[in-house]
Order: sequence, then structure tokens, then C-alpha cells
Amino acid sequence: MARASSDWERFRTTFDAIRTNIEHVIQGKSREIRLALAALVAEGHLLIEDVPGVGKTMLAKSIARSIDCSFRRIQFTPDLLPTDITGVNVYNQEQQDFEFKPGAIFANIVLGDEINRASPKTQSALLESMEEHQVTVDGATYRLGVPFMVIATQNPIEHEGTYALPEAQLDRFMIRLSIGYPSSDSEADILTTHGSHSALDDIEPVTDAAGVADLILMAGQVHVAEPIRRYIVDLVGATRSHPDLYLGASPRASLMLMRASRALAASGGRDYVLPDDVKALVVPVLSHRLILAPDAAMSGHSASSLLVGLLDEVPVPVQG
Repeated sequence: MARASSDWERFRTTFDAIRTNIEHVIQGKSREIRLALAALVAEGHLLIEDVPGVGKTMLAKSIARSIDCSFRRIQFTPDLLPTDITGVNVYNQEQQDFEFKPGAIFANIVLGDEINRASPKTQSALLESMEEHQVTVDGATYRLGVPFMVIATQNPIEHEGTYALPEAQLDRFMIRLSIGYPSSDSEADILTTHGSHSALDDIEPVTDAAGVADLILMAGQVHVAEPIRRYIVDLVGATRSHPDLYLGASPRASLMLMRASRALAASGGRDYVLPDDVKALVVPVLSHRLILAPDAAMSGHSASSLLVGLLDEVPVPVQG
């Protein structure tokens, strides 16, 4: 059933209320916040990769604080066990039976801090939950709630004691972001707002889990015209034949790009996707799924720069 224009305006208003709330804590990063919220509304997961001290963890906490829902933080360390994430069956002597004790993954917003410090075995414990929104322990399957989002952080310049995320794990993240250093004006504002206390303590929820679930449902109803779908396929296909790329993007990347584009379109109060929505998401959605060819890597190329070049090469659909 088609929704009225007032429904999409309500979507935009709610989305902007969450974004504005987060901007009280994370100053000068409107684009990054908008992309993070687009991942939430598109039922995707977010990888924040940046140097220490730029607000990776604070962004995740601000998203959770802006929504009245459950939040869990997992501090990834080398000794973290998969059962710490998924949960474990424990024998109950009173009932003389095993009962399931849910792990930290059972929350609406899950922050995986410094995810690359855990072993590959522990990292893989997230795979099923991120892809299928469920957890299987000892043959029993437990569904996760809605919304469900994993926000993982990692430091790209620290390699001692870390385990690089495997390609299968990276592919589960819809969007990868780098927050970057703030501008001088924004940093001056940070000193004012965070100098005596945490601005995170001042923000209150502006919606709840049911409200976000409604946004998720609406985002899935945004219309994607055939030329836009073909544009997405052409962009992703171009990565598979690019001479500087050893590995291109998968069909899952096409789906992620379309879902994120729907969410971004809805955040602007529209029930249809424009080529500009797709173009704004190509780098954050595709760059972490590509592997450069050795010669390209040695020449100083990056996946992001190659994607920017592809945006100039692949024809943009025009309205007939």
C-alpha cells in the first residue's frame, strides 16, 4: 500500500531528530552521522575505522542514547570467548536442566569496541547474528530483536596484538566510516561542551525501538526504478573487471548499496531513490569489500580513489 507524503515527511522529521540529537555530542560530522543512521534504518551494520580519540565509541554511544532501546558494549580482547558474545547453556540444579544464558549480542545496539583485538574464532561468532539476525547455540536458534545493529570500531594504525578482520567478516558490514579530525571551529566547540562534563549525559532519547522499527519498514518500501537498479549493478560490476582490483564487490554489495540508498532517500523525505543517493554511498558501502591488485597497492592507489574514478566512468541514468 502506497504511503502518503505526510508519512515520508514524518520519516524525515524523526530521522533528523535523531541526527540532531547526536550532533550535540559529535560536532561537525553531519555526513558521517547521517550515513551511520542510514545503516541503522537499512538494517545494516557499521564499521568505524579511525585513529584513537576522534569519537568512534562516542558516536556509537550517542546513537544508542538517542533511541530508547537496549544497548550492550563488548570490549574485544584476545581472551574474549565466542560464548561471551552469543551466550551459553548453563545447568540449573534446581530445575535439573540446562537453561540458556544470553550473551552480549542480545541487544538492539551492540558496540564491538576494538573488534580487531579478538581472535578470528571470536570474530566469527558475530557472522550468523549479523547476517541472519539470529544466534544458534547447541542446535537451538534464538531470534534477535528489531532494530539490531552491530557498530564495531578498530584502530587502523595499531597492528601489535591485533587480528585483521577476514573478508567474510568485512563483507557483513554495510558501511565503513572514518570520522576524521574535526575542523578547528568544531574542536573549539568540543572543548566548550566536553571540557567540564560529557555531553553524552545531556542527551535524551528522541524515539524508541518501535519507532526505529517503523522507519526500517518504511525504508524497505522506497521505490527503486529499473534504471537505478541497473546503475547499481553496473557500478558493482565495474569493480569486478577493473585491472587494478584483485577482488571486486559481491552481489551482497549490490543489495547493501540498494538498501542503504533506500534509507538515504527516505531520510530526505522521498519515497524514491535518485542516482545521487547511490553515488553518495558507493565509497562507504563498497571500499572495504575490494582488494587491490599488488601493483596498484604498491603504486599508492586506494579502493576509495578507484571507486571515485568509476563514478566518473559508469554512465548515470537520466530521467526520460
